[in-house]
Amino acid sequence: MVKVYQTTAGDLTALKGINADLYRGEFVGIVGKSGAGKSTLVNMLTGVDHLTSGQVRIDGVQVHELNEDQMAIWRGRNVGVVFQSFELMPQLSLLDNVMLPMDFCGQFRRRKSLQRAKQLLTQVGLEEHVQKPPTRISGGQQQRVAIARALANDPPIIVADEPTGNLDSVTAEEILQLFEELVQQGKTLIMVTHDESLKGRFSRMIEISDGQIVNGYLN
Repeated sequence: MVKVYQTTAGDLTALKGINADLYRGEFVGIVGKSGAGKSTLVNMLTGVDHLTSGQVRIDGVQVHELNEDQMAIWRGRNVGVVFQSFELMPQLSLLDNVMLPMDFCGQFRRRKSLQRAKQLLTQVGLEEHVQKPPTRISGGQQQRVAIARALANDPPIIVADEPTGNLDSVTAEEILQLFEELVQQGKTLIMVTHDESLKGRFSRMIEISDGQIVNGYLN
């Protein structure tokens, strides 16, 4: 896949022919320095941004051939995204934050959705905080809410973009252990990081530099 951004200074090629196969049940680490193209690659995989050329095929679906409405529904049901900055709605309770993806892709059913959201918040250790807004819990707890939200529609793929970047080492370890548990449950987890010390945590690692894959290997 290729991604070129048009800027006032001229064309900027962020991805220069990325070619990779990712498999169900993998814990894949995408590593590289700032500006290497990691987040751009995530935006291509999740359909958030448009390719300049090439294709992204997930379970037989040509992602970038979907229109905007189809893309929103496909993404909501198939991909959960965890952001470094959490991206929680501050005016909503933790419970309502977790239920948002259900509503966005037409899967909200009041009783079932409430039950599902409570179950997920319990799974990430926040059952005592479900009615609190995000502003009343710690950063590590907010990241746990973000993970619960990503799991709301039980998607097969979880994409995490620098999810431990704003966390202390103890909390980061807890989040990594939670990711490993999700992989053991059959989820495919793709994690973007600049921290190469995490190499041993992944089943496979892909290193990107200047928009190209420069190394990829199995652990």
